[in-house]
Amino acid sequence: MARALWKGSISFGLVNIPIELHTAVRDHRPKFRMLHAKDKSPVKYERVCIRDGHAVAWEDLVKGYEYAKGQFVILTKEDFKAAAVEKTRTIDIIDFVAAESIDDRFFETPYYLVPSKGGERAYALLRDAIREYGRIGIAKFILRDAQHLAALEVIENALVLTMMRFSDELVETKSFEFPSDAGIRKPELDMAKALVNNLAAE
Repeated sequence: MARALWKGSISFGLVNIPIELHTAVRDHRPKFRMLHAKDKSPVKYERVCIRDGHAVAWEDLVKGYEYAKGQFVILTKEDFKAAAVEKTRTIDIIDFVAAESIDDRFFETPYYLVPSKGGERAYALLRDAIREYGRIGIAKFILRDAQHLAALEVIENALVLTMMRFSDELVETKSFEFPSDAGIRKPELDMAKALVNNLAAE
């Protein structure tokens, strides 16, 4: 089995289940490098100052937030420490909701939760209870210094934790103009439904 990305526990009520977080997807897309056409050697990317055109060393870099066009506020390591969320090693389940009540646009990256030694029985009990009720756990946890919203669901015999987007990250449909169904004739709709039905598959 591959090395865990993160180790901690699932927490809800007075229950703590030790788990490991493992990736649930593989990226099979080919990776390309930029090469110099003349001699086929890899090209190195440099950090270049826009104003003077010179390369900038790592030790001369600072982080800045652009609050207006061309206007930056510099943030120090102390600023980031002060704003950092408290690091915990728990996936805190907040609610259990009906699976069909979650808009698919909220889902991002899935991970497998694998029980750590000693947590197998509690893991199986939680998994079977979630499956029995057809619910999804909504949870928060810290990964790589950031707080994430996540969904905990059962797929086959696994508990799967899927990163979710927060509601303010979704673009509302009312931001665009979509056609209404006014003027659609029944024969046209019947033909469209027949085409959809002909391509129906498992």
